[in-house]
Amino acid sequence: MAQERPAASNRRPRSAGQGPAATSSLAPREVFGILRRHMLLMIFLTLLGLGAGGGTWKLLQIKFPRYTARTYIQVLPPVEIDPMTIGTIQLQRDVLYGHRQSIASLIKQQSTMEDLLKRDNVKETQWYEGFRGGPARKDRNRVKYLKKHFGAYAHRDSEFVEISMSCGSAREAADVVNEMLVLFLASRGVSEQREISDRLTQLDRRRQDIQAEVDAGERALDDVRAAYDLTDIERSVGRNFQHTITLRLNSLELQKDELDLVIKQFQADIGNLEELARGPITEQIAAVIEGDAIMTSLAQQLAFQEAELSGKLSKFGDDHRDVRRIRGSIEKARKERELRKAEIAELTRRANLMNAQDTLIVLQKRFEQLEESRQEAEAKKKQLDLARVQYDKALKIRDERLARLDSIKEQIEKLKIMHDDPKTPKVLAVGQARQPLEMVFSRQWWLWFPSGTVLGMLLGVGLAFLVELANDLVRTPSAVARYVRVPLLGVIPNASEDRQARRVDLAHVVRQAPYSVVSESYRRCRTNLKLSGPAGASRTLLVTSGMTGDGKTSVASNLAATFVASDKKVLLIDANFRKPNLHTLFPREETGDSAERFDFGLSSVLTHQCSSGEAVRSSGVEGLGIIDCGPAPANPAELLGSARMESLLAEQRRNYDYIIIDGPPSLLVSDAKVLAALVDATVLVFNATATSRGAAQRTVRELEQVDATIIGCVLFAARSMKGGYFQEQFKSYRRYHKKARLAGSAA
Repeated sequence: MAQERPAASNRRPRSAGQGPAATSSLAPREVFGILRRHMLLMIFLTLLGLGAGGGTWKLLQIKFPRYTARTYIQVLPPVEIDPMTIGTIQLQRDVLYGHRQSIASLIKQQSTMEDLLKRDNVKETQWYEGFRGGPARKDRNRVKYLKKHFGAYAHRDSEFVEISMSCGSAREAADVVNEMLVLFLASRGVSEQREISDRLTQLDRRRQDIQAEVDAGERALDDVRAAYDLTDIERSVGRNFQHTITLRLNSLELQKDELDLVIKQFQADIGNLEELARGPITEQIAAVIEGDAIMTSLAQQLAFQEAELSGKLSKFGDDHRDVRRIRGSIEKARKERELRKAEIAELTRRANLMNAQDTLIVLQKRFEQLEESRQEAEAKKKQLDLARVQYDKALKIRDERLARLDSIKEQIEKLKIMHDDPKTPKVLAVGQARQPLEMVFSRQWWLWFPSGTVLGMLLGVGLAFLVELANDLVRTPSAVARYVRVPLLGVIPNASEDRQARRVDLAHVVRQAPYSVVSESYRRCRTNLKLSGPAGASRTLLVTSGMTGDGKTSVASNLAATFVASDKKVLLIDANFRKPNLHTLFPREETGDSAERFDFGLSSVLTHQCSSGEAVRSSGVEGLGIIDCGPAPANPAELLGSARMESLLAEQRRNYDYIIIDGPPSLLVSDAKVLAALVDATVLVFNATATSRGAAQRTVRELEQVDATIIGCVLFAARSMKGGYFQEQFKSYRRYHKKARLAGSAA
């Protein structure tokens, strides 16, 4: 029997996990709705701001008048212009602006303000006398006032510094500004001239010190000449002149290098000759041998004998004694020739080797003499280089001091000219400050009236949004989509706003007020529930909420009524053991059965006290069966999660088209979680007047943890708001039914 219920693996995925991430942004329509609902508050605060702005302006005009006098100071470039040249110096704009800012800072510094307060013309003003307290306190307050209301502003794009003063009297504001102008220009001129005089004194002292250093440099040059006895050392310091000592050293080094190459060549030749003395006869030795007279005589004798031997052989034969004699002579001549050849070769080799060795000894002695001469020249060259270094160092010091002395003399002349130049202070007065004719900008009416109006309006808008955003209830469909992320099956309006449903029991509004907007909302919820999945996929429904009193029982009973109205058989089960309601909403009909028959309910079936058929009773509505809660058990969660509960649902699925369970609140007890795992789908009920966003989110999260199939939610007791959807729906629905009734009566 349990196989008739769809398997858990075939359930649809939870809708809450499929939606996009929640967002807290407001749509333009919602913003306009908030503004419309709080329009009276915004209008009131706007008018209040207008009155406050006008009153403030009038109070400032009467009690706190304010005038600002101003004048300008021309600031010249912060460079010392050479009085001996004609032309202008171009500086970067940022450098000039920084200089003007420094001038403005000097005007605003505390010492300048204190000097201004010591001027007689300032002491005679009513502003000066208007401060209260002791003398020290008055001075502190005056300085504080000047720091706040006396301004020095450097213009960025022009060469002027603006100085201004604000107080209650136009004449006194101008007098204070003019006194500051005179004071600053005078102090600036005196300080600049004093600075130039101090620089002249320092430069003159410096000139005397450098002149003494120049004289010391001249003496150092004379000492170098005398110490090294060099008269042409000035020429040797130059780059293109070479001293005779340098030339001699270069020549000796060149000769030494050449002789060194020759010695190395002879050493190589001696090595070769030594190898030749032990080796075969070379071509050179062979030529010497051939030129020897004895070798020539032996060669001629050998040739004559060989010719004679040839004649004898042809005449007498090989064994003749003359032939043998001639052959012996030829052999003897050949041996003498070989001995002579070896003797000549040995003598020649020894002679060549001894000649090379003698020449090498002569060259080495010559090399030693050159090395001694070179070392002597090198010592003189080092002495010359040392003299050059000392002389060059002393010469550079002297020339540097001379150049610095000339520069200081030139600067002294320039400073003497600048001391008497009227532009030296770098600041010039443009003119005296005039008395202002109008009050300052902050006292103008066209500033206070619009400002007060705008501030009041902004305050009203802020309060409107604060009131709306501070309410964390799930009041509207947009709040469900934004914070809960569960498909919305229907929105049930608040019955107090529907005239046809005001005096009707909320659990029976579909039957007792079928033409009301509330009843139509339940029918729309039924339609959405049918279309939310495949046909027949959601035949067992659990209706639950987060907390008690959210309207789940009313939703369950009215949904059952809408299914019955569409010719469906519905079984309504009360599974809220702790607070049952269906037995009061659908009273029992008196019959002839025993009294015990009326005590049967869901707990009786689950504890095997009766069958499921015995627990089902009539509701008084055709097609709607009721299973009451029955006696309260000690273990509700265990009973609801038992196999008996699962078999009860499977058995009744064959008898009814839909089974709707009025479950307990899921945030208070765990019974709803147990039931959610047994049914095809779960419908959540959120009360628009009581369910907070956090409670709704926790409800969804608790059911998702047990893998419940949340098919959607119902927003119960939603109130219409100005500019909202329900207000327009009420109007349209009433107009539609009015036309339908008129058409029906006409027919």
